Amino acid sequence: MSRFIIPKDYQPKLGLYETQKAIEVIKQNFVENLTGALNLRRVTAPLFVESRTGLNDNLSGVERAVAFDIPDADTDAQVVHSLAKWKRMALGKYEFPIGEGLYTDMNAIRRDEELSNLHSVYVDQWDWCKVISREDRNRAYLEETVRGIVNAVCDTLDALKAQFPQVKTQLSREVHFVTTQELEDRYPGMTAKERETACTKEHKTVFIMQIGDVLNSGEKHDMRAPDYDDWKLNGDIMFWDDVLELAIEISSMGIRVDEKSLSEQLTKAGCDDRRELPFHKALLAGKLPLTMGGGIGQSRLCMLLLGKAHIGEVQVSVWDEKTIENCKNHQIQLL
Repeated sequence: MSRFIIPKDYQPKLGLYETQKAIEVIKQNFVENLTGALNLRRVTAPLFVESRTGLNDNLSGVERAVAFDIPDADTDAQVVHSLAKWKRMALGKYEFPIGEGLYTDMNAIRRDEELSNLHSVYVDQWDWCKVISREDRNRAYLEETVRGIVNAVCDTLDALKAQFPQVKTQLSREVHFVTTQELEDRYPGMTAKERETACTKEHKTVFIMQIGDVLNSGEKHDMRAPDYDDWKLNGDIMFWDDVLELAIEISSMGIRVDEKSLSEQLTKAGCDDRRELPFHKALLAGKLPLTMGGGIGQSRLCMLLLGKAHIGEVQVSVWDEKTIENCKNHQIQLL
């Protein structure tokens, strides 16, 4: 059974038909705002990749990919978890210049996801990645990019409210930047999620940096695969959601590993066996461009901007019977 939050006196601002129109407004406006802010162009992306390539994102390392065989190609494939590695290969293959990047509509199945108001087994993201110079592999460039994404979100909200004035969502353009170690020091005795909640409730829009490595406590703030983000130059964009009274992660992103950080992180994670996979060999040999990128949840962004209580109000997925009944009894209209 999924984890379920019932907001007090919840009443959706838009009906089912208007919600569909509003989702269209959000997606059209956000793509325009994001591509303008980050200098991106759309490309076509795969729904699945060959298992043997190492291109699939293994997330925190425990999630099972949906896999199947392709007899005529004599190979096995996996439905993508995300396109973190594939995008980097594509940038090199398509010969994107420094300062330009790509985005794609990514659809995934995460069968082991713990279902909740925010989580579904169906994942839809704008996956993006751009080529950067070695000089841009720094915190200042990362923060500048985060501000560009946050402004794209807020500009989209403004366009949405111009067409649907009944939407009352409020977001802050001012980003509070904080590292996971600073959070641990600031909020002793709390879990990682409690720290995220406390900080985002106070500052409204937060970028939590440096996720993946071990903190002074000996614990990790959260898990990150060792072979896409540089753990010193990554983070999550969080917005405070007044409906659920939660910190909502809209984007996981970062400057991607170079040869040095990949080698260090593979060893730290006990994943040195990946050095022989095609993607990793090419990266360690310096044959792939230096990049930064991330994923931005489409349904989750729509949910946040529209003031919805459940992600099932903006996407079609599969839910347990208890969740379906709870939603029906509390004005939550699942698609």
